[in-house]
Amino acid sequence: MDYNTNREKLILPEYGRHVQKMIEQVKLIPDREKRNEQIRAVVSVMAILNPQVMEQPDYMHKLWDHVQIIAGFDLDVDSPYPRPTKEEFAAPPDVVPMSKEPLAAAHYGRNIQNMVKVIAAMPEDETRDAMIKSMAVYMRQQYLIWNKDSVADETIFKDIERLSDGKLVVPSHIHLESVSDKEKFSRPGLILQTAGNHNRNQFRKQGKNKNNRNKWKKQQ
Repeated sequence: MDYNTNREKLILPEYGRHVQKMIEQVKLIPDREKRNEQIRAVVSVMAILNPQVMEQPDYMHKLWDHVQIIAGFDLDVDSPYPRPTKEEFAAPPDVVPMSKEPLAAAHYGRNIQNMVKVIAAMPEDETRDAMIKSMAVYMRQQYLIWNKDSVADETIFKDIERLSDGKLVVPSHIHLESVSDKEKFSRPGLILQTAGNHNRNQFRKQGKNKNNRNKWKKQQ
C-alpha cells in the first residue's frame, strides 16, 4: 500500500498532492515555451482548488509565489512577477510587542485595566456612566470566578478607583443591583458596544414617544 506517510511531504497542503506532482512534471519539460504554457495552466487549477485566495488583493501574485514555493524556488519559467527567494520566506516574523506594565489586579486581566484608563480619560456624561456600570458588572463576574462568595458594590468601585490611580470615581447613583440580570458580558469589548446600544435605545425611545404624541394629536 502507498501510504501518505511514505510519500513526499506536501509543501502547501491546501493545493493537494496532484498540484505538487504537476509542478514537478513541469520542471522536467525541456522546452521553455511548453513549460510556460503548462505552468500557466497549473496556476489556473490552483485558483480553482483554492478559491478563497481570489478574495485577497493581488491574488495572482500570491498564486505565482505559491508555485515557486512548491517547486522549491528553482522553477525556471517566465513569471509575470519577480521570482521570490527562499530567504524571503525563511525570515522569522516580527516580534509582537508585549506590554511590560505589571497587572494591578490579575483576576480582572489586562483588558479591564486598559479599559479603566480609557473611560477615565472620557468626559463626564451619560455615556461614560453607562460604560462604568457595564464595566463594573463585568468586573463583578470576573471577581466571582476567583472568589465564589458574594462581593459588595463598594469592593468593585474601590478596585475601579485603584486601577485608574484615583482618576475614575464611580458616581453615587450607580448601583449594580439595579442592573438587569440579562445584562451579562462575556468579554470587555462588549462594554463599548453596550454604551453604544444605550445611546441608540435612548434615541429610539424619544422617537417612539414623539410618534405617539403625533398620533394622539391626529385623533383629536
